[in-house]
Amino acid sequence: MKILLVEDEAALRTALLSSLKQAGYLVEAAADFAQAHEKIKLYQYDCVLLDLTLPDGSGLDLLRALKADGSPAGVLIITARDALDDKIAGLDLGADDYLIKPFHLSELNARLRAIIRRRQFQGQQQITFRDLLVLPELAEVHVRGELLTLTRKEYDLLLYLLANPGRILTKEAIAEHLCGDAVDAADSFDFIYTHLKNLRKKLQEKGADNYIRTMYGVGYKLSHE
Repeated sequence: MKILLVEDEAALRTALLSSLKQAGYLVEAAADFAQAHEKIKLYQYDCVLLDLTLPDGSGLDLLRALKADGSPAGVLIITARDALDDKIAGLDLGADDYLIKPFHLSELNARLRAIIRRRQFQGQQQITFRDLLVLPELAEVHVRGELLTLTRKEYDLLLYLLANPGRILTKEAIAEHLCGDAVDAADSFDFIYTHLKNLRKKLQEKGADNYIRTMYGVGYKLSHE
């Protein structure tokens, strides 16, 4: 899952980046309003961790920009300010949750998982699709009762497809989801073909054939049949 961390305190930003990456998230960071605004205009995220107090603007204005653009990203406000007015303002603008500094990293991860689950899978504790059963809390995938061993990228790719069943996803959208803004430096999208090929092969080995279909010249989609 792809996260944007908007936090101006360098030490906290570094600690959160490390923790979130260890938890398996693809994380990008912005230290101020201008950086964050540029990123939300250029890229899509599953969740934005948003500090309200930034050196060059308000986190609430970033939240307004996200909602004005129709972004599907969840928003978790993280701030040292515990004033009731700030909390109400953020929630009224569409934030999903609110976390006061200081906080435990385990609580942050739990809140993140809950937001992403609500946003992408209507809060399901488990995701089912044809013969697939996915347990997000454990990062496990089962096919007809058998555990499917996937790499982190293959797992993220499968979740992205499951969040968009029947929808055609371009290779550019898949690349951005898996790599974030680092995709701008990529020479080609060959790595996407490799991940798709490996995921298909592993599914087929478990008897799950024809799940991922190639729409030639357009992209890929997860097929219902």
